[in-house]
Amino acid sequence: MRTPLQKDETILLINYTSWVKLVMPVIIVLIGFVAAWLIGFGNYGWIAAVAGLIYGFIKYLEWKCDIWVVTNFRVIDESGLLSHHAKESPLEKINNVSYDQSLWGRILNFGHVEIQTAAEIGATDYYDVHKPKRLKDTITLAQAEYKNIQLTNQAKQMATAMGLHPNTAAHSGSSSTSIATELEKLFRLKEQGVLTEEEYNRAKEKLLNG
Repeated sequence: MRTPLQKDETILLINYTSWVKLVMPVIIVLIGFVAAWLIGFGNYGWIAAVAGLIYGFIKYLEWKCDIWVVTNFRVIDESGLLSHHAKESPLEKINNVSYDQSLWGRILNFGHVEIQTAAEIGATDYYDVHKPKRLKDTITLAQAEYKNIQLTNQAKQMATAMGLHPNTAAHSGSSSTSIATELEKLFRLKEQGVLTEEEYNRAKEKLLNG
């Protein structure tokens, strides 16, 4: 991958296009060797063999550069051998991920993955993806983990603002730690839609006032 990673960013998955894309280059390499054998290597037939090998090697390098990378922050669509094209989809902008496979796709395990993002970005389509379900599941899990981390950080910031951060336990006792932990739980439930704003405020008031 040529796209630089951000601070604290880690790679979760590198996915390639299907190996089916390499079938035609391999056939052309074989044709080059057959042509060289028919012409005769001593009668410039070797040129056909070398040309086939060069073509196949270039196509292999292009295949290696055409990747989708899932990190704990974003999904990167990267391609280009001599040139470089990269498109990013931040996890917080992703609304939905889906995939589909044709009959041949199911047999050979490749397919199409679509990422629905924020309205101003629209949909991003990935075609001829090797193991599309694995890519889709990795993105979904990374997105869920990213949201959980964001919710936890927001809850901790709220608890800190109220002077109830767990790190102050050594000075304020175990009671403050317990309250801060419960506040984090309540905040997560509200953000996930389990609690309404009114229910959240009522529970928080009860927790803080005993």
